Amino acid sequence: MMDRLPEKSLLTAIVPVYNEAESLPSLLADLVPFCAAQGWKLVLVDDGSTDASAGILKAHENPPQVRVVRHKLNRGYGGAVKTGLLQADTPYAVTIDADGQHNIGDVQALLDLALETDADLVVGNRGKQAGGFYRSLGKRLIRAFAGLLLPIHVSDLNSGCKLYATRLAQKYLPICPDSMAFSDVITLTFIKKRHLVLEHPITIKKRLAGRSTITTFTAFQTILEIINIAMLFNPLRIFLPISALCFTFGLGWGIPIMLRGRGVSVGAMLAIVTGLLFFFIGLIAEQLSATRMAMLDLNNPVSSGKGDEA
Repeated sequence: MMDRLPEKSLLTAIVPVYNEAESLPSLLADLVPFCAAQGWKLVLVDDGSTDASAGILKAHENPPQVRVVRHKLNRGYGGAVKTGLLQADTPYAVTIDADGQHNIGDVQALLDLALETDADLVVGNRGKQAGGFYRSLGKRLIRAFAGLLLPIHVSDLNSGCKLYATRLAQKYLPICPDSMAFSDVITLTFIKKRHLVLEHPITIKKRLAGRSTITTFTAFQTILEIINIAMLFNPLRIFLPISALCFTFGLGWGIPIMLRGRGVSVGAMLAIVTGLLFFFIGLIAEQLSATRMAMLDLNNPVSSGKGDEA
């Protein structure tokens, strides 16, 4: 018999699922009783699976402890996590991958750290366990690129195991993508908005069945989303370097020609004007960014109960 939920559960575990019929039986056999024993809620989001995942999830549904939500069509990893976070009504929510690679016991360590430090986001850091050389290289490249546009101090941006202050996570969902880039973007959002983001090491188990859906296109898509989030939060970080480069190039090209008495170079003037255009576009983008963020704060006020207003 399931343990009875406490009057106010502290945590909701969210598992986005897409075609994981081979790994789900083993995962749920451990996860469901563990969450019940801890008094945690569990939300299983079937993201339009085309295999037997829906039936397996349905067999484990047991409201209010275990809820199953199904998308009629596949929305993407981020879309599934968004649905799960919107279902959460506990102070904290944690995401767990459906492939069975996460150690369920690590979640308690993430929660303990959040409670001890009043952290708003705790990222499960996989260290060097996160895949082979190809995926590790992609992870480093994405982090390096993100670091050029936004100040970051988290090494495992795209970890699938993250513990959130629920109300803050729900507030930022409108600006996060439905794709795999969700993990990177929401972490950067928490950092940029000056919330307390910490990391804690977790262990990763070998995938027992199925195969990963992460591809080279996923990394490319993530880089595009990072550019989008940089444009939202700090567009001058993008436009100012381009402006300065064009302006410097124009001066470097045009001044020697003028000193030789050959007049004004059309190419140099074009580069200088282009630099000025990028500068003023950056200023306009900065104003639009401030307006959009003000509207986000207005439409999604946060009262987390932790004394932290976003």
